[in-house]
Amino acid sequence: MKKPLTIVLVYYFIQGIVHNLGHPVTPTFVNQLGIEPRMFGFFFSFMSLGLVVGAPLWGVLGDARRKKPFIVSGLLLYSLGQLLFGLSSNPWWMTAWRFIAGFGVSAAVTLFLAHIVGLTEKEERTKYLSISAALLALGSTVGYQVGGILGETIIREVFLWQALLNTFYAGLIALTFKETVQTKVNQASVFSQFKAMSHLSPGLLLFLFSLALATMSMTILSKYLDVYIIDLGYSTRVLGTFVMVTGLVGLATNFFLVPYLTRFKKDIFIMRYAQVVSAVLVFMVFRSNQIFVALYTLYMLYMVSRSIFQPLEQNHISLSADKTTYGRVMGVRQMFFAIGMVLGPLVAGFIYELNPLWVFDLSVVFFLLAFVLMTLSQKSFAKEALRNGQTLPTPSVLDTPEYQASA
Repeated sequence: MKKPLTIVLVYYFIQGIVHNLGHPVTPTFVNQLGIEPRMFGFFFSFMSLGLVVGAPLWGVLGDARRKKPFIVSGLLLYSLGQLLFGLSSNPWWMTAWRFIAGFGVSAAVTLFLAHIVGLTEKEERTKYLSISAALLALGSTVGYQVGGILGETIIREVFLWQALLNTFYAGLIALTFKETVQTKVNQASVFSQFKAMSHLSPGLLLFLFSLALATMSMTILSKYLDVYIIDLGYSTRVLGTFVMVTGLVGLATNFFLVPYLTRFKKDIFIMRYAQVVSAVLVFMVFRSNQIFVALYTLYMLYMVSRSIFQPLEQNHISLSADKTTYGRVMGVRQMFFAIGMVLGPLVAGFIYELNPLWVFDLSVVFFLLAFVLMTLSQKSFAKEALRNGQTLPTPSVLDTPEYQASA
């Protein structure tokens, strides 16, 4: 493995730890402040809205210039947002700080992903995307576990520690991250790249909307399951332990199962039916009379399906770029991913107050809709390939000198 790639993978692990310390204590923090439960969804949605706004911007800037200054600046913004969130009690100010945190963290999320894509050949890209997802999942489980343990004695202070540790993390990147210096472009060229993002083929556009729907489902499950477990009377430690186990399942899936599945060259087929499998499993979990038995069995199978999906979709979208546009393309991907993260909790927040189980039923519906759009996307790619005289559909769909958009 290349040394620069190894260093970035280590960053993924550290980032997983630091950025998940606050998640297990957030439901309790909201309850202690006497804030309406729906605001939990608002907080996460506005953080995701920051991702929507920030991802394409950081992606374009990272392609045009060096990535490190933007990654470090974004992480420092994330620290500021988390610090102010932890110090606040007014829900509307807390919402604003979450937006700032999301805008900042989108730099690292987008540009590290683009960096991995740029360092790997197409034949081995899915493998390294799987490893990065696995290390992020492992770090996330550690972060959730530590945050859950801390939540038994402190709540507000967890966010302050998170901001401090993330600042040290930004400093580590400033000292150790190495990259190839890119030729600077003028400001007009940067803005012209935003215009090019509107030229997407129908196949990729359908796939991105299916990604947004799948992300809505996954986000609803991960965030409102946290709230649901706390509302059932369990402690933050119990929540942290459960998330740790789900993370270990995801880790094993990304390390062992995903590399095996990629040998079959059936990425779209696998991604499509992962949505159906997820819908069935989630429906069964929340219809069980023994919820914790179902969570530690059927829900773990859902985590396998979810963990398979992410590296495959990242690789599929990365095929739309070349070395000069990785940041832009992955920024577009992150934008649609974040749209799902915005809309899912926002809608679910109102539904949860009516009936918590309806929230999980909603995630089932979104998984099935994602399957439909993914199927239409595959057919569109096939038609485009047929028009171009190709034997396989191609996702090369950005209107750049290298990739001409479909007519």
